[in-house]
Amino acid sequence: MKDLLIGIDAGTSVIKSVAFDLSGRQLAMTSVNNSFVTLEGGGAEQDLDQTWRDMARTVRDLATKIPDLAQRTAAVAITGQGDGTWLIDGDGLPVGRAWLWLDARAGHLVDEMRADPRDRTRFELTGTGLNSCQQGAQLAFMKKNDPDMLKQAATALHCKDWLYFKMTGERATDPSEGTFTFGDFRSRSYSDEVFDILDLATHRCLLPPMLEGTTDHHPLSRSAARETGLLEGTPVVLGYVDMVMTALGAGLYDRSGNVGCTVIGSTGIHTRFARTPGDVVLNGDGSGYTIAMPIPGAFAQLQSNMAATLNIDWLLGLARDVLAAGGAELSRDDLLKALDVWVEGSEPGSLVYQPYISLAGERGPFVDPDARAGFIGLSVKHGFGDLARAVLEGLAFAARDCYQAMGTMPGEIRLSGGAARSPSLRRIISAATRAQVRTSSRQEAGAAGAAMMAAVGLGVYRSMDDCAAEWVTPLLGDCDAYDEALSQSYDALFPSFVAARQALRPVWKTMAHRPLTRIPGAQE
Repeated sequence: MKDLLIGIDAGTSVIKSVAFDLSGRQLAMTSVNNSFVTLEGGGAEQDLDQTWRDMARTVRDLATKIPDLAQRTAAVAITGQGDGTWLIDGDGLPVGRAWLWLDARAGHLVDEMRADPRDRTRFELTGTGLNSCQQGAQLAFMKKNDPDMLKQAATALHCKDWLYFKMTGERATDPSEGTFTFGDFRSRSYSDEVFDILDLATHRCLLPPMLEGTTDHHPLSRSAARETGLLEGTPVVLGYVDMVMTALGAGLYDRSGNVGCTVIGSTGIHTRFARTPGDVVLNGDGSGYTIAMPIPGAFAQLQSNMAATLNIDWLLGLARDVLAAGGAELSRDDLLKALDVWVEGSEPGSLVYQPYISLAGERGPFVDPDARAGFIGLSVKHGFGDLARAVLEGLAFAARDCYQAMGTMPGEIRLSGGAARSPSLRRIISAATRAQVRTSSRQEAGAAGAAMMAAVGLGVYRSMDDCAAEWVTPLLGDCDAYDEALSQSYDALFPSFVAARQALRPVWKTMAHRPLTRIPGAQE
C-alpha cells in the first residue's frame, strides 16, 4: 500500500529526509550535516556530488526507521536552499563547485547593477530586489570574471534542481526560483527584458524549463533507485524554493490575507501572503522577494534579513570560549537554556543591536554587502545579559523593518525555526511587531511543504486549501497577545534602530575598503 510521502529539504546547515503519512503526520526524520567551504574574497562553495551522496544517504537511513519504506512510498518531493548557482555540463557533470546564496563575491557588482536606472524595471517585473545571493548576479559576475566556467556549462540549476536532476535525469527548475530571478512574476514565465537588463541574454540557454510540481512530476531513475533504496519509477516532485515550502508548512497560506510567517533560522525570513498579483506591494528601495506559491495566482512576498540565528551562534560562541578558558564546558543546548535566563534578567531596550553579522552583508529590507553588526549605547553598566537581550531585540526589530517594507503589519505572525522555541524571543518579536504570535508544532515545515505539493499533485487532496486544513491548521498553537507596555518601549526605540543603520552605511563602506595591515604571528 502506498501510504507514505517523503519530503526532502536540502538546507544550508542540514540535509533532511522526512517521512509523512498521507494525512500529514510526521513519522520519522533522518539527516546529514551539510558541508561547504568559504573562500577568501567572500566565496562560499559546495560540492555537488557530495550533496547528492549526502541526500541519498538520508533516504537510505530513513528505511532503517520505516518498515517497507520503498514499497510504501507514494512519492518523493524535494526542496532546498534557495538562490546560488549550480552549474552542470552537457553530460550532467558538475562544472566546479556550486556557488551558494552565502557567496558574497558579486556584492559590489550588484551595487553597480542596482545603480543602473533599468534596474527599477527589472524589479517591477520580478518583484525581487537584486542581491549577491541570486543566480542572476552570480552569472553576471562569472561572465565578467570567469567566462571559461560558463563556456563549460550547459545548464544553471539551484540546489533542489540538481537533486531533482540526479533523481530523474530531468533538467528543470520551478516557477518560484525561475521567476523571482529571471522572470515576470505576474505571468510566472521568463522575461527577455530581465535577461537584457542583467546583460545575460547570450546565456539564457543555460536556464532550464520551469516545472509545476502540483501537476507534473517524473519517475525515479534506475540509478537513483539503486543509490536511495527506493523503487524505480517512484514519482518525484520538484518542490518550490525552501523559503516558500517552509512558509507553506508553517501556516502562511491563509485566505484572510492578514497573516505573516517568520522563520528564525540561519537567516530571518519574513513573509506575507498575497492572494493575487494585485496584492503585492513593491517598495521604493527595490528590495525583497516576490515568490510564486504552488497555489494559482498566489504569492509569498518576502523580506529576508541575511543573518538571524547566526547572531545568536556568534553570541553563544563568545560565552562558550570564555567559559572554556575558565575550565567550564557547556553544550549548545545548555547555552540556549541559559540565553532565556540572561535575557529575562535584563532591562528591555537598554541597547540597540544591528544584526548584520553575515560576511555577505544585508539583503532585506535594504541591500548592502558592507553592512555589519554592532552594539550602540554600550556603557560600563551593561553586562552579558544586556548584550544577549539586545541581540534578540535586534532580530525582532529586523523583523519589523522587513514587514514594514511590505506594507501594513500583519495582525498575526506564525513563527517557525529552531529559535522560535525560545519564550523570550517569541515575546520580544510579538511586542516589537504588535502582532499576535503563535507557533506551529510542525517540526520540519520545509519538508512538509514539499510533501504537501506531492499530496495535491497525486490527487490525495483536491486543492491546497484541503491539504492545509489537515496538514497545517491543527498544528497551530494558541495566539499569544503582545505586551502593551513592552510594545510602547519598542515603539520608542525602533526609529533609533532604523536611523542607526542609515547613518552607519558610509562607515561600513569605509571599513570594507580600508587597507589592512597584517601583524606577523597574528591568527588569520
